[in-house]
Amino acid sequence: MPIAIRRRAVLGAGLGVATLAVPPLAGAGRAQGFTPVDGVARIVVPFAAGGTTDVMARVVAHILGQATGSPFMVDNMIGARGDVSAEIVAKASPDGRTLLLGHVGTAVTNQYLHKYVPYDSVESFAPISLVGEVANVLVVHPRFPARSLRELVDYCATLGPSRVRYASPEVGSAGHLAMEYLQSVAGIRLRHMIYDSRSRMLADLLAGNFHVAMDNLPSCLPHIRSGALRALAVTSSQRWFAAPEIPTVAEQGYADFEATLWWYLAAPAGTRIDLVNRLSLAVGNGIRSEAMVRKIRNIGVRELSCAPQDLVTRMATERAKWKKVIGHAGLEPQ
Repeated sequence: MPIAIRRRAVLGAGLGVATLAVPPLAGAGRAQGFTPVDGVARIVVPFAAGGTTDVMARVVAHILGQATGSPFMVDNMIGARGDVSAEIVAKASPDGRTLLLGHVGTAVTNQYLHKYVPYDSVESFAPISLVGEVANVLVVHPRFPARSLRELVDYCATLGPSRVRYASPEVGSAGHLAMEYLQSVAGIRLRHMIYDSRSRMLADLLAGNFHVAMDNLPSCLPHIRSGALRALAVTSSQRWFAAPEIPTVAEQGYADFEATLWWYLAAPAGTRIDLVNRLSLAVGNGIRSEAMVRKIRNIGVRELSCAPQDLVTRMATERAKWKKVIGHAGLEPQ
């Protein structure tokens, strides 16, 4: 069984969040008609403290603390690409005191990549709201001959299957699956180089040991800006706010292509629908505030929010898409 690493911090109404340096929300205070959660509530997070997912969780905890008048604790529980955290929330009492800050893995892809998933991604949760997303970017070393996505596709097609190598950090990562998706729609096949860390992958790419990679945009952006890497496409549905000069995959001939890493908030199944709706409204109002938009975009994430039913619909659409992509790629559950 994976070892779970825990780190807790309490965030609540009226408490300063030093690590976020976030000013109070405009019009902050207890949401009208919102019954406070009884006692300290927690948001369970699948990754270690200090990373992007952890920061997103602290933003949400701050928002909910101000909206409900009750403190929300961030509880970092690492293991099995999010399955440990998701299982904890799935088995928690549906009283609004235990929430999951999940990602596309816990909502969608883990069930196709893992032999054993200790929860049902549909039946075990009451989705509340999206909270944010980050784009992937297709980058090449400057020595690589392609200067556009179309040129890369033509080059790979001319050489033949598996003659061009690309890298991503870890099998099943957002970058890996985005590249598998791109290969499936473009009708090409590259050879996948698997790295156990993003830093090692970037070091080898910058050194020219291989020439193509797909990964989260924020990690690559400094190297794109310096000219050490060339960006061919972002995987978001629209051009990315932090790099509007990079065209999307969709606008380069692959309509409707979208492959982002996204985060969402969910409660255990059985949570009262009125509580779910109020939590969703509080998150939406907070996420869209000027202070939170600024904070979220400063870490390279685009803010998102939606009604619970819209999140249910998105998850269903994403399940259909990624099941097809993973099957096409021949990825076996591990």
